[in-house]
Amino acid sequence: MRKNKDNPELVVVLDNIRSTYNVGAIFRTADAAGVSKIYLCGITPSPPNPKISKVALGAEKFIPFEKIKNTWRLLEQLKDKGYFLISLEQGKKDKKAKNIFQIKQIKTKRIALILGPEVEGLSTKILKRTELQLEIPMYGQKESLNVAVAFGIAVYQIRNILYN
Repeated sequence: MRKNKDNPELVVVLDNIRSTYNVGAIFRTADAAGVSKIYLCGITPSPPNPKISKVALGAEKFIPFEKIKNTWRLLEQLKDKGYFLISLEQGKKDKKAKNIFQIKQIKTKRIALILGPEVEGLSTKILKRTELQLEIPMYGQKESLNVAVAFGIAVYQIRNILYN
């Protein structure tokens, strides 16, 4: 899927995600979903790392990745290159968050999906640079999902939107 020029290009930006296991799970799901590249920003750990490899099951060898110090600078560069910036974040900080299952269309061929740390979430500095803020609705007692689980839901829903 990654090599077909007709498919939309989807890159993932991980901002200050601490858990090596979550990073490994995201690599594995990213490979399955045809993600083009992963940007590992701030304190996000990067391969080679045995904990990432344990969960990624080798996917970290197939997905191009880049370690970046400043997420906000990367977002500005991606926007300049024509990427549509989508953050996955609950609407507590910014009431603009939209239910990911109510989005019917995204008119672009280049998307950057930005995910942040589970407890603090994405900073206002990052959120203000994104063009669309999506959230996954919560129906139970807990207020959020594990970041790797949320990524899995989001990446496949975005793919579904792009191909319909």
